[in-house]
Amino acid sequence: MAYSRAILGCTGLRLTREERALYRAARPWGFILFARNIQSAAQVTNLTQELRESIDDPDALVFIDQEGGRVQRLRPPLARQRKPARAFGMLYQKDAEAGREAVFLNHRLIAHELLPLGIDADCAPCLDVLQAETHAVIGDRAFANAPEVVAALGRAAIDGLLAGGVAPVVKHAPGHGHAAADSHLTLPVVHADLEALDACDFAPFRALNDAPMAMTAHVIYEQIDTRACATLSPATIHEVIRDSIGFDGLLMSDDLSMKALKGPFAERTRAALDAGCDVVLHCNGDLGEMKAVAAGLNELDGRCLERADAARAAARRPQPFDAAAAEARLAEWGLQGASG
Repeated sequence: MAYSRAILGCTGLRLTREERALYRAARPWGFILFARNIQSAAQVTNLTQELRESIDDPDALVFIDQEGGRVQRLRPPLARQRKPARAFGMLYQKDAEAGREAVFLNHRLIAHELLPLGIDADCAPCLDVLQAETHAVIGDRAFANAPEVVAALGRAAIDGLLAGGVAPVVKHAPGHGHAAADSHLTLPVVHADLEALDACDFAPFRALNDAPMAMTAHVIYEQIDTRACATLSPATIHEVIRDSIGFDGLLMSDDLSMKALKGPFAERTRAALDAGCDVVLHCNGDLGEMKAVAAGLNELDGRCLERADAARAAARRPQPFDAAAAEARLAEWGLQGASG
Protein backbone atom coordinates (compact mmCIF):
# COMPACT_ATOMS: atom_id res chain seq x y z
CA MET A 1 0.00 0.00 0.00
CA ALA A 2 1.58 3.29 -1.14
CA TYR A 3 1.70 6.39 1.06
CA SER A 4 2.93 9.91 0.49
CA ARG A 5 5.46 11.50 2.82
CA ALA A 6 3.09 13.62 4.90
CA ILE A 7 1.16 13.91 8.16
CA LEU A 8 -1.88 16.15 7.72
CA GLY A 9 -4.44 17.83 9.97
CA CYS A 10 -8.15 18.53 9.50
CA THR A 11 -10.39 21.51 10.21
CA GLY A 12 -13.09 20.35 12.60
CA LEU A 13 -14.92 17.64 14.50
CA ARG A 14 -15.83 15.58 11.41
CA LEU A 15 -14.19 15.23 8.03
CA THR A 16 -15.57 17.31 5.20
CA ARG A 17 -16.20 15.86 1.76
CA GLU A 18 -13.28 17.89 0.42
CA GLU A 19 -10.91 16.56 3.08
CA ARG A 20 -11.90 12.99 2.35
CA ALA A 21 -11.24 13.53 -1.34
CA LEU A 22 -7.84 15.09 -0.66
CA TYR A 23 -6.74 12.31 1.68
CA ARG A 24 -7.93 9.66 -0.74
CA ALA A 25 -5.86 11.21 -3.51
CA ALA A 26 -2.79 12.22 -1.48
CA ARG A 27 -2.68 9.16 0.83
CA PRO A 28 -0.78 10.78 3.74
CA TRP A 29 1.16 8.44 5.98
CA GLY A 30 -0.51 9.82 9.11
CA PHE A 31 -2.77 12.47 10.63
CA ILE A 32 -2.60 14.93 13.52
CA LEU A 33 -5.30 16.28 15.83
CA PHE A 34 -5.58 19.63 17.64
CA ALA A 35 -7.98 21.15 20.16
CA ARG A 36 -10.29 22.25 17.32
CA ASN A 37 -10.83 18.56 16.53
CA ILE A 38 -11.87 17.55 20.05
CA GLN A 39 -15.32 17.67 21.64
CA SER A 40 -16.14 14.32 23.27
CA ALA A 41 -14.75 10.82 23.56
CA ALA A 42 -17.27 9.42 21.08
CA GLN A 43 -16.60 12.23 18.62
CA VAL A 44 -12.79 11.84 18.77
CA THR A 45 -13.06 8.07 18.40
CA ASN A 46 -15.30 8.53 15.38
CA LEU A 47 -12.94 11.11 13.87
CA THR A 48 -9.86 8.92 14.20
CA GLN A 49 -11.83 6.12 12.55
CA GLU A 50 -12.92 8.46 9.74
CA LEU A 51 -9.33 9.52 9.15
CA ARG A 52 -8.14 5.95 8.80
CA GLU A 53 -11.09 5.02 6.61
CA SER A 54 -10.32 7.93 4.29
CA ILE A 55 -7.12 6.18 3.19
CA ASP A 56 -8.43 2.66 3.79
CA ASP A 57 -5.77 1.91 6.40
CA PRO A 58 -6.87 0.86 9.89
CA ASP A 59 -3.27 1.11 11.14
CA ALA A 60 -2.47 4.68 10.04
CA LEU A 61 -0.93 6.61 12.91
CA VAL A 62 -2.91 9.48 14.44
CA PHE A 63 -0.72 12.02 16.26
CA ILE A 64 -1.39 14.66 18.88
CA ASP A 65 0.68 17.07 21.01
CA GLN A 66 0.04 15.84 24.54
CA GLU A 67 3.00 16.94 26.63
CA GLY A 68 1.15 18.27 29.68
CA GLY A 69 1.25 21.83 30.91
CA ARG A 70 0.64 24.44 28.21
CA VAL A 71 0.87 21.96 25.35
CA GLN A 72 -1.97 19.52 25.88
CA ARG A 73 -4.71 19.20 23.25
CA LEU A 74 -6.90 16.77 25.21
CA ARG A 75 -8.05 18.38 28.45
CA PRO A 76 -10.52 17.57 31.23
CA PRO A 77 -12.90 15.82 31.22
CA LEU A 78 -11.43 13.77 28.33
CA ALA A 79 -7.96 13.66 29.89
CA ARG A 80 -6.52 14.88 33.17
CA GLN A 81 -4.51 18.07 33.10
CA ARG A 82 -0.90 16.93 33.41
CA LYS A 83 1.98 18.81 34.97
CA PRO A 84 4.60 20.41 32.70
CA ALA A 85 7.95 18.73 32.18
CA ARG A 86 9.79 21.20 34.43
CA ALA A 87 7.83 20.01 37.49
CA PHE A 88 9.28 16.53 37.01
CA GLY A 89 12.75 17.94 36.52
CA MET A 90 12.45 19.67 39.88
CA LEU A 91 11.55 16.36 41.54
CA TYR A 92 14.53 14.71 39.83
CA GLN A 93 16.88 17.28 41.36
CA LYS A 94 15.70 16.15 44.82
CA ASP A 95 15.40 12.42 44.09
CA ALA A 96 16.57 11.09 40.72
CA GLU A 97 14.91 7.70 41.07
CA ALA A 98 11.58 9.29 42.01
CA GLY A 99 11.86 11.72 39.11
CA ARG A 100 12.34 8.93 36.59
CA GLU A 101 9.48 6.90 38.06
CA ALA A 102 7.15 9.91 38.06
CA VAL A 103 7.87 10.73 34.41
CA PHE A 104 7.34 7.11 33.38
CA LEU A 105 3.99 6.92 35.20
CA ASN A 106 2.86 10.31 33.90
CA HIS A 107 3.51 9.31 30.29
CA ARG A 108 2.06 5.86 30.82
CA LEU A 109 -1.11 7.62 31.98
CA ILE A 110 -1.06 9.91 28.95
CA ALA A 111 -0.92 6.86 26.70
CA HIS A 112 -3.73 5.28 28.72
CA GLU A 113 -5.90 8.31 27.89
CA LEU A 114 -4.92 8.57 24.21
CA LEU A 115 -5.07 5.02 22.92
CA PRO A 116 -8.78 4.28 23.59
CA LEU A 117 -9.64 7.33 21.46
CA GLY A 118 -7.68 5.98 18.50
CA ILE A 119 -4.67 8.28 19.04
CA ASP A 120 -1.50 6.21 18.93
CA ALA A 121 1.36 8.70 18.48
CA ASP A 122 2.34 11.58 20.77
CA CYS A 123 4.62 14.47 19.79
CA ALA A 124 6.47 14.24 23.10
CA PRO A 125 8.79 14.46 24.92
CA CYS A 126 10.69 17.72 24.40
CA LEU A 127 14.42 17.07 24.66
CA ASP A 128 15.28 20.76 24.52
CA VAL A 129 17.75 21.86 27.20
CA LEU A 130 16.74 25.01 29.05
CA GLN A 131 19.23 27.89 28.72
CA ALA A 132 19.29 31.49 29.94
CA GLU A 133 18.23 32.61 26.45
CA THR A 134 15.62 29.90 25.81
CA HIS A 135 12.43 31.47 24.52
CA ALA A 136 9.29 31.12 26.62
CA VAL A 137 7.70 29.01 23.85
CA ILE A 138 9.83 26.21 25.31
CA GLY A 139 10.10 27.36 28.93
CA ASP A 140 8.64 24.81 31.32
CA ARG A 141 8.21 22.32 28.49
CA ALA A 142 11.91 21.53 29.07
CA PHE A 143 12.70 19.06 31.84
CA ALA A 144 15.85 20.83 32.99
CA ASN A 145 18.89 22.93 32.15
CA ALA A 146 21.24 19.94 32.29
CA PRO A 147 21.46 17.64 29.24
CA GLU A 148 21.99 14.52 31.36
CA VAL A 149 18.77 15.22 33.30
CA VAL A 150 16.84 15.86 30.08
CA ALA A 151 18.16 12.59 28.68
CA ALA A 152 17.26 10.59 31.80
CA LEU A 153 13.72 11.96 31.99
CA GLY A 154 13.28 11.82 28.23
CA ARG A 155 14.08 8.11 28.39
CA ALA A 156 11.45 7.63 31.09
CA ALA A 157 8.87 9.51 29.00
CA ILE A 158 9.61 7.42 25.91
CA ASP A 159 9.38 4.20 27.92
CA GLY A 160 6.08 5.26 29.49
CA LEU A 161 4.45 6.08 26.16
CA LEU A 162 5.70 2.88 24.54
CA ALA A 163 4.46 0.81 27.48
CA GLY A 164 1.02 2.28 26.80
CA GLY A 165 1.07 1.46 23.09
CA VAL A 166 1.68 5.04 21.95
CA ALA A 167 4.64 5.91 19.72
CA PRO A 168 6.66 8.93 20.94
CA VAL A 169 8.15 11.74 18.86
CA VAL A 170 11.17 13.45 20.45
CA LYS A 171 11.55 17.12 19.63
CA HIS A 172 12.90 19.58 18.51
CA ALA A 173 15.99 18.03 16.90
CA PRO A 174 18.79 18.89 17.20
CA GLY A 175 17.70 21.18 20.07
CA HIS A 176 15.72 24.40 20.58
CA GLY A 177 17.34 25.45 23.87
CA HIS A 178 19.76 28.05 22.49
CA ALA A 179 17.04 29.64 20.34
CA ALA A 180 15.88 33.00 21.71
CA ALA A 181 12.90 33.37 19.33
CA ASP A 182 9.59 31.56 18.78
CA SER A 183 9.67 29.65 15.49
CA HIS A 184 5.88 29.84 15.31
CA LEU A 185 6.35 33.57 14.63
CA THR A 186 9.84 34.07 13.20
CA LEU A 187 13.02 32.19 12.27
CA PRO A 188 15.40 31.78 15.24
CA VAL A 189 19.13 31.95 14.60
CA VAL A 190 21.47 30.24 17.07
CA HIS A 191 24.97 31.72 17.31
CA ALA A 192 26.44 29.20 19.78
CA ASP A 193 29.57 27.40 18.66
CA LEU A 194 29.46 23.79 17.59
CA GLU A 195 31.29 22.53 20.68
CA ALA A 196 28.72 24.10 23.00
CA LEU A 197 25.83 22.78 20.93
CA ASP A 198 27.30 19.31 20.85
CA ALA A 199 27.83 19.20 24.61
CA CYS A 200 24.42 20.62 25.47
CA ASP A 201 21.64 20.73 22.88
CA PHE A 202 22.63 17.67 20.89
CA ALA A 203 23.45 15.46 23.89
CA PRO A 204 19.92 14.32 24.88
CA PHE A 205 19.10 13.48 21.26
CA ARG A 206 22.31 11.45 21.02
CA ALA A 207 21.51 9.61 24.26
CA LEU A 208 18.01 8.80 22.96
CA ASN A 209 18.87 8.23 19.32
CA ASP A 210 16.93 4.95 19.37
CA ALA A 211 13.60 6.80 19.65
CA PRO A 212 11.18 5.70 16.91
CA MET A 213 10.51 9.26 15.68
CA ALA A 214 11.91 12.77 15.97
CA MET A 215 10.71 16.22 14.89
CA THR A 216 13.04 18.84 13.44
CA ALA A 217 13.52 22.40 14.72
CA HIS A 218 12.79 25.40 12.50
CA VAL A 219 16.04 26.90 13.80
CA ILE A 220 19.18 28.04 11.99
CA TYR A 221 22.40 26.85 13.61
CA GLU A 222 24.80 29.24 11.93
CA GLN A 223 27.88 27.15 12.75
CA ILE A 224 26.36 24.37 10.61
CA ASP A 225 24.29 26.17 7.96
CA THR A 226 24.06 29.95 7.75
CA ARG A 227 21.06 29.99 5.41
CA ALA A 228 18.66 27.13 6.15
CA CYS A 229 16.92 26.03 9.34
CA ALA A 230 17.35 22.41 10.43
CA THR A 231 14.12 21.35 8.70
CA LEU A 232 15.44 22.55 5.34
CA SER A 233 19.17 21.97 5.84
CA PRO A 234 20.84 18.86 4.38
CA ALA A 235 23.95 19.66 6.44
CA THR A 236 22.04 19.82 9.73
CA ILE A 237 20.00 16.71 9.00
CA HIS A 238 22.72 14.49 7.56
CA GLU A 239 25.86 15.69 9.34
CA VAL A 240 24.30 16.39 12.74
CA ILE A 241 20.99 14.55 13.26
CA ARG A 242 21.84 11.42 11.29
CA ASP A 243 25.64 11.19 11.63
CA SER A 244 26.81 12.98 14.78
CA ILE A 245 23.70 12.32 16.88
CA GLY A 246 23.17 8.92 15.26
CA PHE A 247 19.39 9.11 14.96
CA ASP A 248 18.06 6.58 12.44
CA GLY A 249 14.34 6.68 13.22
CA LEU A 250 11.64 8.45 11.26
CA LEU A 251 12.38 12.17 10.99
CA MET A 252 9.43 14.51 10.51
CA SER A 253 9.46 18.23 9.96
CA ASP A 254 7.91 20.61 12.43
CA ASP A 255 4.72 22.23 11.12
CA LEU A 256 5.22 23.64 7.62
CA SER A 257 2.69 26.40 8.30
CA MET A 258 4.81 28.04 11.03
CA LYS A 259 6.04 31.55 10.21
CA ALA A 260 9.70 30.53 10.51
CA LEU A 261 9.30 29.16 6.98
CA LYS A 262 8.65 31.23 3.87
CA GLY A 263 7.54 30.57 0.31
CA PRO A 264 4.85 28.48 -1.39
CA PHE A 265 3.85 25.32 0.43
CA ALA A 266 4.81 22.99 -2.40
CA GLU A 267 8.31 24.48 -2.29
CA ARG A 268 8.52 24.16 1.51
CA THR A 269 7.47 20.53 1.17
CA ARG A 270 10.02 19.69 -1.50
CA ALA A 271 12.79 21.52 0.37
CA ALA A 272 12.14 19.63 3.62
CA LEU A 273 12.01 16.26 1.87
CA ASP A 274 15.08 17.02 -0.25
CA ALA A 275 16.97 18.08 2.89
CA GLY A 276 16.38 14.67 4.46
CA CYS A 277 13.08 14.72 6.35
CA ASP A 278 11.28 11.41 5.90
CA VAL A 279 7.85 13.05 6.15
CA VAL A 280 6.50 16.59 6.43
CA LEU A 281 3.95 17.79 8.98
CA HIS A 282 1.15 20.23 8.15
CA CYS A 283 -1.10 21.06 11.06
CA ASN A 284 -3.63 23.85 10.56
CA GLY A 285 -6.09 21.95 8.35
CA ASP A 286 -6.25 24.68 5.70
CA LEU A 287 -7.46 22.85 2.59
CA GLY A 288 -5.67 25.09 0.10
CA GLU A 289 -2.37 24.76 1.94
CA MET A 290 -2.77 20.98 2.18
CA LYS A 291 -3.41 20.77 -1.56
CA ALA A 292 -0.21 22.73 -2.15
CA VAL A 293 1.69 20.44 0.23
CA ALA A 294 0.30 17.43 -1.65
CA ALA A 295 1.66 18.88 -4.89
CA GLY A 296 5.17 18.75 -3.45
CA LEU A 297 5.00 15.21 -2.10
CA ASN A 298 6.47 11.99 -3.39
CA GLU A 299 5.96 8.37 -2.39
CA LEU A 300 7.23 6.99 0.89
CA ASP A 301 9.71 4.31 -0.13
CA GLY A 302 13.19 2.90 0.46
CA ARG A 303 14.83 3.70 3.80
CA CYS A 304 12.13 6.26 4.59
CA LEU A 305 9.48 3.55 4.35
CA GLU A 306 11.52 1.21 6.54
CA ARG A 307 11.75 3.89 9.23
CA ALA A 308 8.03 4.59 8.91
CA ASP A 309 7.17 0.91 9.29
CA ALA A 310 9.37 0.64 12.38
CA ALA A 311 7.70 3.70 13.93
CA ARG A 312 4.26 2.27 13.27
CA ALA A 313 5.26 -1.07 14.79
CA ALA A 314 6.03 0.73 18.08
CA ALA A 315 2.36 1.65 18.57
CA ARG A 316 -0.67 -0.26 19.90
CA ARG A 317 1.02 -2.80 22.14
CA PRO A 318 -0.04 -1.67 25.63
CA GLN A 319 1.18 -3.55 28.67
CA PRO A 320 -1.08 -4.28 31.69
CA PHE A 321 -1.57 -1.17 33.80
CA ASP A 322 -3.31 0.06 36.96
CA ALA A 323 -4.13 3.70 36.21
CA ALA A 324 -5.59 4.42 39.66
CA ALA A 325 -2.43 3.17 41.36
CA ALA A 326 -0.29 5.28 39.03
CA GLU A 327 -2.30 8.43 39.83
CA ALA A 328 -2.02 7.66 43.55
CA ARG A 329 1.73 7.26 43.24
CA LEU A 330 2.04 10.61 41.41
CA ALA A 331 -0.10 12.20 44.15
CA GLU A 332 2.60 11.28 46.67
CA TRP A 333 4.82 13.84 44.91
CA GLY A 334 2.02 16.31 44.15
CA LEU A 335 2.28 15.49 40.44
CA GLN A 336 -1.04 13.78 39.80
CA GLY A 337 -3.22 14.88 36.91
CA ALA A 338 -6.04 17.32 37.68
CA SER A 339 -9.52 16.18 36.67
CA GLY A 340 -10.95 19.65 36.17
